[in-house]
Amino acid sequence: MKKLVVMFATLAIAVASAADRTYHITLIDPASVNGTQLKPGDYKVQVEGDRAILKKGKTVIEAPARIQTADHKFNSTIVAIANPSSHPTISEIRIGGTNTRIVFGGGTPTGGVSAGQ
Repeated sequence: MKKLVVMFATLAIAVASAADRTYHITLIDPASVNGTQLKPGDYKVQVEGDRAILKKGKTVIEAPARIQTADHKFNSTIVAIANPSSHPTISEIRIGGTNTRIVFGGGTPTGGVSAGQ
């Protein structure tokens, strides 16, 4: 019985670890997230708990974020930008082919830039 409990606990930890998600985006224009300016290019986005980690080469940026489920699937991956004319800030990333979106901070998206998945 004790062995069964240990196996279940190990399985629960493995499932919780699998819940962390990794995505890829391409920024066409500069934008900021969590106060850090991002240059155009390809980024890997990992969501771990209540934070997102954006990586491009040696550049690593962490930002508070949460996963939300939309009521429809997104046709393509979109990086939604708040304040596009004054201070472009990533407000959310909508993952193409899924109903998943990663929401950053409190900005309201007013535009979007297509990005690769």
